[in-house]
Amino acid sequence: MPGFELFGELERKEVNDVLDNGVLMRYGFDGMRNGHWKAKELEAALQHTFQSKHVQLVSSGTAAVSVALASAGVGAGDEVIMPTFTFVASFEAIMMLGAIPVLVDIDDTLGLNPDAVEQAITPKTKAVMVVQMCGSMAHMDALQAVCNKHDLLLVEDACQAIGGTYKGKPLGSIGDLGCFSFDFVKTITCGEGGAVITNNKDYYLNADHYSDHGHDHIGNDRGAEKHPFIGYNFRISELHAAVGLAQVKRLPEFLEIQRRNLNILKEALADIPEVTFRTIPEGGEESGAFFNFFLPNLEIVNKVLKGFSDNGIDVCWNYYNNNWHYIKEWNHLKDLKSLFPISKEVKDGLAYLKTKDFSKSDNYISRNISCLIKLSWTEEQVKVRASKMAEVIKSALYKF
Repeated sequence: MPGFELFGELERKEVNDVLDNGVLMRYGFDGMRNGHWKAKELEAALQHTFQSKHVQLVSSGTAAVSVALASAGVGAGDEVIMPTFTFVASFEAIMMLGAIPVLVDIDDTLGLNPDAVEQAITPKTKAVMVVQMCGSMAHMDALQAVCNKHDLLLVEDACQAIGGTYKGKPLGSIGDLGCFSFDFVKTITCGEGGAVITNNKDYYLNADHYSDHGHDHIGNDRGAEKHPFIGYNFRISELHAAVGLAQVKRLPEFLEIQRRNLNILKEALADIPEVTFRTIPEGGEESGAFFNFFLPNLEIVNKVLKGFSDNGIDVCWNYYNNNWHYIKEWNHLKDLKSLFPISKEVKDGLAYLKTKDFSKSDNYISRNISCLIKLSWTEEQVKVRASKMAEVIKSALYKF
C-alpha cells in the first residue's frame, strides 16, 4: 500500500482512453462516448472483486460512508455506533446526515469491541459502523449477532482493508453495506474515489440516486431522468474511474507483495516475548496493508519509535496522540467546533464525550506501533528493515 507506487502503462492506457474519447463525466453525453464507460466498467469489476451484487462508485471513502448510511435510512437524530480508533471522516460522515456518532472502545483486534457495542445501544441506535482499520477486521460474527439481536444495520468501513477476507468473504461484503476508499494512499487508488457495496437492491438504488442529486438515471443521455428524492453530488469522474479500473486489475499483484512483506516483518519480531500482535479473528486474513504490534507500554513505544527514526526506519507510527485517527486528540469533535450550527439534539447526543472513559482503548492504542507496508520495497529491503526493527526493539527493551 499504496497503489500509486506502481503506476505503469496500464493506468496510462486507461486514462489516455478517456482523454482521447473526450467525455470526463460518468453520466450523460451518450452520443459522444463511442461506448466508453469507465465508471460502469469499474463497478462491474468491483462487483466481482467484492463478491457483491451491487456497487456504486462515489467521490471518496467519506462520501461512501455518508451515502451508505443515507441509503439505508439513517438521518437526523439517529445514533450510529463507531470505534474510537478510525479516521475523522467516520464521525464527519455521520454528522453530515444530522446523525449522532456514538464512540465506543476497541479491543485487541484494533476494531470495535462487541461488548462495548452492546452496552452503547439505545432506542435511538440505527446502525453499527465497524471500521476495518489497518488492513484487518474486528470480531465480525459477534458484531453481526449484536446487530441481528437488536435489528440494527451493520455497515462496514473497509477503506483501509481492501483485499482482506473473513471466512472467505471480502471485508466490506459481510455487513448490510460496505464502504471503500480509493484515495491516493490506499492499496488501489483512483487519485480520489470510493465505493458503496451491498446485496440489497433498494439500498443500491438509493445510493445510485442520492450520489447524483437524486437522479434516477432512467433513459438515455439524462433526458428522461426524474428526481425521486433530494440528493447531493458525490459523483466520481471518468478520469478517476479509469485509474481505478487499471488498479483493480492489479489488486492480486499488490496483495501478494503486501502479504509477503508483512510476513517477513512479523517473523522477525515473533521471537521477542514482549512483542505481541493484534488479534486476527479465526478465519480472517489481513490485506497486509499495515503491520501492527504491541509493546509493554507507551514509554517503550516512544523509545522504539525514536530508534526507528534514528536508523532510517520510516512510515511507523503510534496513534495515541495522533489527531487524525484517535479520540484522544479529537478536540474539534469534543468541543463541537463547526462552521455551521449544530442542532441541539446532536449537541446533547455528543455531551458524553466530555466525561466518557476510553481507558480500554487507550491501553491498546498507546502500546501499538503501526507500520505502513510499501509495495515498492524489494524482498531484500524488507529483510534488512525487519532485522533493524528487531535490533531496535531489543535495544529498547533490554539496554538501560
